[in-house]
Amino acid sequence: MAVRFVIFSDLDATLLDHETYGFQPARPVLKKLKKMGIPVVLCTSKTRSETEAIATKLGLNHPFIVENGGAIFIPEGYFADSLFKKAGISIVNKGKYRLIQLGTPYPRLRSIFKAIREAVGIRMLGFGDLNADEIAAISGLGQKQAELARKREYDEPFFLEGSPEFELIEKKRKSGQSRINEKAFFERPAESEFCKTGRRVTSIIDGKGARPDQNTLLSKIKPIARRYGLRITAGGRFYHLTGDNDKGRAVRRLKKLYRLQQGKIIAIGLGDSANDWPMLKVVDLPVLVARPDGRHLKIPGKRKDLLRTTRPGSEGWAQAVNFFLSSRVSSIRTGRATAGRINK
Repeated sequence: MAVRFVIFSDLDATLLDHETYGFQPARPVLKKLKKMGIPVVLCTSKTRSETEAIATKLGLNHPFIVENGGAIFIPEGYFADSLFKKAGISIVNKGKYRLIQLGTPYPRLRSIFKAIREAVGIRMLGFGDLNADEIAAISGLGQKQAELARKREYDEPFFLEGSPEFELIEKKRKSGQSRINEKAFFERPAESEFCKTGRRVTSIIDGKGARPDQNTLLSKIKPIARRYGLRITAGGRFYHLTGDNDKGRAVRRLKKLYRLQQGKIIAIGLGDSANDWPMLKVVDLPVLVARPDGRHLKIPGKRKDLLRTTRPGSEGWAQAVNFFLSSRVSSIRTGRATAGRINK
């Protein structure tokens, strides 16, 4: 191969299945990438603890980006220390990692989250308001994984009144039950509406009246967040309150380090949600992975070369990566592609 690929990948509903968090369809491709020496850099809204555990399962030992670009964890010795200085990138030694910090510390995010909630008078729940059982109930994570999801450092996932997640937590707390049938609860029109429009749940009648329109609520929250220098983005499952960081800023720094280390590289980016757009903007070959119903979420911007998979989750991920690995056309080797669907 004339130039080397570096793959930047979201996790939920991209490399991992939306419902099961499995990655079986991607296993053969991951083995192939490891044999070829192609790095897979996880770029996720998940915490460091979650991402470390997943990287181990995937057999990866590469840098990873956590909490929507809040920080980059680079295994010690992965890049020569001189490269950080040459790239003009500040690092902190943190255990077995070289750490690049880009985000706002979590305690400040929580403080501002509470201030926003009080200012707008909208009922909002963040991960900091939930215990592990409740996070497991709304996310489908197991108990241990939910505990790891609570260990946040740079990002506060949250949801709003009127959303299925909010109603589930309210019902759970009022009933006093430790568990309720989450699957049955979420099987309602809201999920397909979200997939169809690329927006959060709209005003849907549920027998008790209309739910609050999620986009209207969000329009009241975003300006206040901006006053604090923070931003709100939509992920595959939740909204996220973060500092002035995103996946794109983090990816740019790693691209710089990889190019100093290896020379010319082609960066592939795969994601499924609005919070992946900053990453998809800065890679050479961007891929939008289909949602579980086969549709694609709307993203904030456009790229003429954006490719879309026809399969969802890890199947779509494998579909896209196999397409690039098997392609021999000059447009792929030089990091250019034409927009369209990946059907192979």
